[in-house]
Amino acid sequence: MMRRAAAREVGRVDELVAGDPREVLQRIARGDRDALGELYSRFRVPLFRYLCQLTGDEALAEDILQETLVAVWTSADGFAGRSSVLTWLIGVARRQAHNVLRRRSVPLADADALRDLPAEEPEPEDAVLARAEREELVRAVRRLPMIYREALVLAFVHGLSYREMAEVLEVPEGTVKSRLSNAKRALRALLDSHEEGIR
Repeated sequence: MMRRAAAREVGRVDELVAGDPREVLQRIARGDRDALGELYSRFRVPLFRYLCQLTGDEALAEDILQETLVAVWTSADGFAGRSSVLTWLIGVARRQAHNVLRRRSVPLADADALRDLPAEEPEPEDAVLARAEREELVRAVRRLPMIYREALVLAFVHGLSYREMAEVLEVPEGTVKSRLSNAKRALRALLDSHEEGIR
């Protein structure tokens, strides 16, 4: 359900935009600065959210977003069109994040956006329970190794397909499926151990 909602949100980015974002990348590759502004306007929100989820720090995410735009400016001609523009941009953002964090020796943080999962209008008691469950989920996700957290965020927050995740993570699809399966299993084990601790 979360994956479908995230995919709808990503889809809305393209729907709100007149024109083909692939054509915008071609214009950037030809040195059109206005096209870079258009691309930023179209994709800054999903890229910024992704970077916030990856780093846990909004100021750092903003810095990395700027690094991402510079990288897009210099490498737009490398877009081969085998994936969506958003998938390609997330891959560029991911590489920039890892480069910046490696230079700064800052550890990658947790998938904080999981705490912002949308909810229907529950009763007050239900809201308190839902918030506690969400916080428990976020705490459990924070305890997972980075490769598992990243797989969960790409799949369930951003709604990427296995193929798109493989491109972003620069690994085979089979590795993506394995990481996601292991991530779910590890998350379930953490949640189960927490429940046993409460009893």
